[in-house]
Amino acid sequence: MKDIEKDIAVEEKFIQSVTASDTTNQVNISCQINKSLHQITASVQKFGEINVSSDPCDFTIQKRKDRQAQIMVSLSTRNIDNLTLTLQKRIDTGLSNVHGCSLLPNGIMVFCCCQQNKIRLLKSDGSKDFEINNIGPTFDVVFIGNDDIAVTSGGSDKINIIDLKNKKLKKSIKVNSANDGAVYKNGHLIYGNRKKGLQMISLGDESITNVINTNLTTWAYVTTFRDKLFYTNCDNHTVTCCDYHHGNIMWTFCDTSVLKGPYGISVDNSGNVFVVGWNTNNVVVISPDVQRYRQLLSSEDGLKCPQRLLLDLQHYICSRHFNLC
Repeated sequence: MKDIEKDIAVEEKFIQSVTASDTTNQVNISCQINKSLHQITASVQKFGEINVSSDPCDFTIQKRKDRQAQIMVSLSTRNIDNLTLTLQKRIDTGLSNVHGCSLLPNGIMVFCCCQQNKIRLLKSDGSKDFEINNIGPTFDVVFIGNDDIAVTSGGSDKINIIDLKNKKLKKSIKVNSANDGAVYKNGHLIYGNRKKGLQMISLGDESITNVINTNLTTWAYVTTFRDKLFYTNCDNHTVTCCDYHHGNIMWTFCDTSVLKGPYGISVDNSGNVFVVGWNTNNVVVISPDVQRYRQLLSSEDGLKCPQRLLLDLQHYICSRHFNLC
């Protein structure tokens, strides 16, 4: 009881000290306006205006695809009159009736032999890497990424996907039609279907759509450049350019004085179209506006019934027995 009284006495003393000080005083704030300001408010209607405006920011966000498109547009075009080809190498593939060839990113060359139903891979020096046999009819070959190639079968009704890493057939896609020359674009394979024209198959869900409805000859080849498709017709000796999205024909080239029996076709980064002539034993280049053309190689350069042509950034490949320029 005495301890409690002692504690109470301490707390009482503390409370008394607080009330004696000014810490508990209330603070009042008041404002008294100078009388001279009343005259200003009477004569001035407003002190000013506040305007809100916006200016565009000084930086831009650019999509990768848009940047790639700008880079492509800025590429300088090459005049076909200044194009020259120099033979770098001639290689005997050891195959007959080579209708298809492809150059892999690692420099390996792939060839299709329709007579022996095989594909053969050669190193850059021409030596054999390996080959895959007994895969059925073969016509054209296209690199589709992920160490895979697609091999069309000509008059057969399937397209084979080959796993190059494991050196074996990965799967066969039945397309229920002939499939000749082919080109790969954005996860799709575009190929010649003869009676139904150009068709496109998705390598994802294997759905098939028509690109252009026209009768194509046997052994028609196709390639693509930006939003255009190019295909050959050896029966009527024509090279045709059409719109990739709608299939509308943009132009057709036909001059039998310089090109007969066009087969393999390719396009460089300037839009120049290169095509081989089976009957004329030559290679012809056509300008993007189809107003000019020029023969680049002929039988005097060793060409005899060329079938396939391939361009990459550094080399030009023409194959029957295989010339590298």
